[in-house]
Amino acid sequence: MSVLIKTTRQKAAGIAVGILLVILFAGCSAVYGYTEVGWKTALDALTAFDGSKEHIIVLKNRVPRALIGAAVGMSLAIAGALLQGLTRNPLASPDIFGINAGAGFAIVLSAAFFSVSSIHQFAWVAFLGAACTTVIVYLLGGVGAGGLTPVKLTLAGASMWLLFASLTQGMLALNERALEEVMFWLAGSVEGRKLEVLTSLLPYLAAGWLGALMISGPLNVLLMGEDVAASLGQRILIVKIFAGVVVVLLAGGSVAIAGPVGFVGVVIPHVARSLVGMDHRWVIPYSALLGAILLLLADIGARYIIMPNEVPVGVMTALIGTPFFVYIARRGLNRL
Repeated sequence: MSVLIKTTRQKAAGIAVGILLVILFAGCSAVYGYTEVGWKTALDALTAFDGSKEHIIVLKNRVPRALIGAAVGMSLAIAGALLQGLTRNPLASPDIFGINAGAGFAIVLSAAFFSVSSIHQFAWVAFLGAACTTVIVYLLGGVGAGGLTPVKLTLAGASMWLLFASLTQGMLALNERALEEVMFWLAGSVEGRKLEVLTSLLPYLAAGWLGALMISGPLNVLLMGEDVAASLGQRILIVKIFAGVVVVLLAGGSVAIAGPVGFVGVVIPHVARSLVGMDHRWVIPYSALLGAILLLLADIGARYIIMPNEVPVGVMTALIGTPFFVYIARRGLNRL
């Protein structure tokens, strides 16, 4: 794999450029849409709010939307990078492994039959659904001769994805009230989300971001093979459990906020590795920045496809990610 950014100084400069791009596209998210407000108006809304329609749109709708999009993009991309490194499977991601679908199913189940509506309750339900799905996929992927393999993990994850998607659709067909409440959310969307939703779940996401950085070094050792890692004194089981908890925090929190947004976790880690190589100490932060940029751009594009209406951002990421997914699958599962 050809690496574009080779020296430490260049990689650090790339981080700085990525941060500036995230800020730029977040600003674009605040400015562009059905009602274009202009950069000066957007800045005035933040510094000298006057209660006008344009200022309300910027401050109450678009700024929270941009922040949520960036946070969810970061979280899903990091979760994908961890799963791909942990399983050595280039197709691994929270959506392909069914983790997002499991979290979404748990939320729909709780909303339809247990009248759960609080964002804090949704968060814990999403974490539980994501954790249960992760355990099931690992158990199914390890059944039979040869133990865990990329192909078996992918098949197990795809099976859980289809199962939970079918169960979710079945519940919604039987409960029209739940259908009205969650259908747009199930497509994956950051539109209409309030800032309070992000602030409520930010501690969990931040813990996941920090945990991913902490596990990046041990994950590099694990990439050399479990036998080598064990000979170097690494506690492999602890590393895997810790990484699994981080993935659950990031994927579950993202689903609770924006629904099951797909393909970010598949696409972005590959782009990050093509830039900085296999070192997860760089792959993780690059994935975070690139994931934020992708979701911000996808959300901006979603506003113009069928204007004055919008498509869910999950549809946009699917349009981007599906061809890439096919390319990775054709290239070969074992080339990570």
